[in-house]
Amino acid sequence: MEKPTGKLIAIGGAEDKGTDLETGVIHRNNLIFFENGIIRRIVNEVGGFDKRIEVITTASSIPKEVGQNYLDAFGKLGCTNIGHINIRDRSDTLNDEYVDRIKKADGVMFSGGNQLRLTSIFGGTEIFAIIQERYQNDNFVIAGTSAGAMAMSNTMIYEGSSTRAHLKGEVKITTGLAFMKDVIFDSHFDKRGRFGRLAQAVGANPSCIGIGLGEDTGMLITNGNEMEAIGSGMVVIVDGHNIKQSNIADISEGSPISIDNLIVHFMSKGDKYNLSSRKMDAVVHVAAEE
Repeated sequence: MEKPTGKLIAIGGAEDKGTDLETGVIHRNNLIFFENGIIRRIVNEVGGFDKRIEVITTASSIPKEVGQNYLDAFGKLGCTNIGHINIRDRSDTLNDEYVDRIKKADGVMFSGGNQLRLTSIFGGTEIFAIIQERYQNDNFVIAGTSAGAMAMSNTMIYEGSSTRAHLKGEVKITTGLAFMKDVIFDSHFDKRGRFGRLAQAVGANPSCIGIGLGEDTGMLITNGNEMEAIGSGMVVIVDGHNIKQSNIADISEGSPISIDNLIVHFMSKGDKYNLSSRKMDAVVHVAAEE
């Protein structure tokens, strides 16, 4: 397949906009948005403040609140052409107005929440096929935060407690929206201590590169494999291609996993990573003099 013309922006999230899959708690009073820096980068990559961005809140259990929060956040930067598409079930994907809006948009933004809602509602639909086609052939931006980022890959974590991620079977994996192949995204990475669950996911799927996204942090992905860290936090790359020994296939469910020779990179703003070569190119950050 040819390299996509469009861009992906996968963001680690900075707030719970819906249900926390580890606790089952619905957060309605914590709609703090990530910093303007990432939103501004989305606007820049789409092509400016007048470009059409459609916010899709399908993953969220509180879509109206979340949608308005995004409209306000983009609006504060001067964006004048932002819409909210509130698709709640598969029948909504047949709405001709929504299909037409996706055809005319310059980019979409998938909110956080429950990533299984994204795959189960959009999979196999016309509106999803349009998003895929536009990403492949147009200067079209697909951004997603938290669940919206995790669903971008073909291999998707949909459940897994951080405290039990060292045990086989505790990290649940299924097929994502597959805008990218051979990667696995995880979000809220450092704050929620999710290194163990991404390591297990990579250990079980070592052809995939694990990408752990910190909060207020993301990856800008161009040409399908060229990545740049954006935002204020940290991105962790977990590469399992050089694993020599792993017990995942042989142990019983609930037993501790054992994996050797994982390669880990820590990335900050401006650092680059090439998925094809699996090489990181770090920016030298010079501290300002006192």
